[in-house]
Amino acid sequence: MNMSAIHAIEVRHLSKRFGQKMVVDDLSFNVRQGEVFGLLGPNGAGKTTTLRMLTTLLKADAGQVKIFGHDTVKEGRLARSMFGLTGQYASVDEDISARENLMIFARLNGLSRAAAKQRTAELLADFSLADSADKALANFSGGMRRRLDLAVSLITRPALIFLDEPTTGLDPRTRTQMWATIRGLVKQGSTIVLTTQYLDEADQLADRLAVIDHGRLVKMGTPAELKQQVGGTQLAFTVSQGAQVARAVKLVAAQVAGTVQQTGQRLSVRLTQLAQLPLILAALDQAKILIDHLSVQEPSLDDVFMDLTIGQN
Repeated sequence: MNMSAIHAIEVRHLSKRFGQKMVVDDLSFNVRQGEVFGLLGPNGAGKTTTLRMLTTLLKADAGQVKIFGHDTVKEGRLARSMFGLTGQYASVDEDISARENLMIFARLNGLSRAAAKQRTAELLADFSLADSADKALANFSGGMRRRLDLAVSLITRPALIFLDEPTTGLDPRTRTQMWATIRGLVKQGSTIVLTTQYLDEADQLADRLAVIDHGRLVKMGTPAELKQQVGGTQLAFTVSQGAQVARAVKLVAAQVAGTVQQTGQRLSVRLTQLAQLPLILAALDQAKILIDHLSVQEPSLDDVFMDLTIGQN
């Protein structure tokens, strides 16, 4: 069997209902090996329920999940042995130290005492926890707990890692540290599935994104592709003289397909391609229309998110 030809995850027609409410509604997607795949959506969109079904913590009502070609229902034990899962809340023992927690989990995962000791030391160093290794967890900050939880999930060096909102509630500095850690795992060859409600996090980390709303897949693609679909680059500027505004609107409209938005003397328009920018500026210059406060802004994932999820509500 050629492992490189197999997807890390294949999801086919996955559905889950709680009572009368359809929480996950006929989801299908693939996750490629070696990528960071982001599940993005507002609270209550079905991200965590989807993740729980992918990781066999929750039984699907319908559909199929395969992990590296192995069906999670028919070959559950084998599928589970191929991934690590870390959640929003550490599954560690509060009353003992980080070192003791890692040792226990390493032994539970079948490592010998010597191997467990070595792996624990490696992980404490990798996650900058060596200095606090023997302190009780009660003294740990939120960021340290999150790093420990991630370390626990990596004891067996899994090929696939599920991260459920790994930086929720962390301060900016600790979030950036976690991002660096996640990038390091990808460099070592891991495949990562990430759920997040932070758009900047998805933009920074994900190779591809699935945007979920009301349990349905509303869009999938790279962050750049999703931004492009929203409508390209936003150009805005102020016309210096009020008397020239109407003429400026006409000139800009002649160069672009979209509508020119006007607020007083401030004009804005979406460009389908950057090549339109010099043409617009040349036309204004030729007509001797003076402008200032010019800005050119790429669409953000916030724009994508609003565009895709507002329409669903």
